[in-house]
Amino acid sequence: MSVKGWIHSIESFGTVDGPGIRYVLFVQGCPLKCLYCHNPDTWSVYEDRDNNKKDTACAKKSGEMTDSETIVNDILSYKGYIKTGGVTISGGEPLMQIEFVLDIIKRCKENGIHTAIDTSGCISVTRSKAVIDEVDLVLLDIKSLDNEQAAKLTGSSNTNTLDTLDYCEKINKKVWIRHVLLPGWTMDMKRLNDLADYLKPYKCIEMLELLPFHKMGEYKWKELGLDYTLSKTAEPDRNDVERVKQIFINKGFSLNITASYGVKSKGV
Repeated sequence: MSVKGWIHSIESFGTVDGPGIRYVLFVQGCPLKCLYCHNPDTWSVYEDRDNNKKDTACAKKSGEMTDSETIVNDILSYKGYIKTGGVTISGGEPLMQIEFVLDIIKRCKENGIHTAIDTSGCISVTRSKAVIDEVDLVLLDIKSLDNEQAAKLTGSSNTNTLDTLDYCEKINKKVWIRHVLLPGWTMDMKRLNDLADYLKPYKCIEMLELLPFHKMGEYKWKELGLDYTLSKTAEPDRNDVERVKQIFINKGFSLNITASYGVKSKGV
């Protein structure tokens, strides 16, 4: 039986959200409000409950409702292109729609397609474990190791995120860590050293992705009438990223630069 869910958009030829060429499904809805979010239009789902349909005035924000069977049929039409890659479910926050996401993952695996989720891990493990158990790879976005800073950046604690990493370690689930380099916030040498020290013992971590902050989504904030507080924050340049790279090299991580997207580091 197919499961209904809300989606924002689809990228049929993704190359930066997991290994290989991937079909990337961006689902709608996220409980976080990250200051640097470049897709704030994925945060909310709007529905006209009186008429049992989406509010068309908010259509740009709300995405669209579909079902898991429809999505997987579309995925299968690209199977020849993604055979050495797979499917990544991103967002928004995919773990907000557990039944929908889980059914897509199961159907993909039945068809021999590699699966990944791109998540903040902000949903409790007791709720999210069904998806984590089933998916092949978890792309886990650690906003900040410091709980107070994480709350200021996102509006939420980092406790569930770190619990998610612990659970992945417990069940030996493959993880790629993602971390945004935000000047004045996370792009601090001590914080980055602390992050490297914290992550190093985890055997489940295959890859570390350091993602330089950018403002490509600023226009979306303005279109939605939201205050973008990072307008005057400088984007990291190549020298900034190289300094960060050296921190992780010194901690025993093997790194390489990925053009136009950030730094990728193989697990220790």
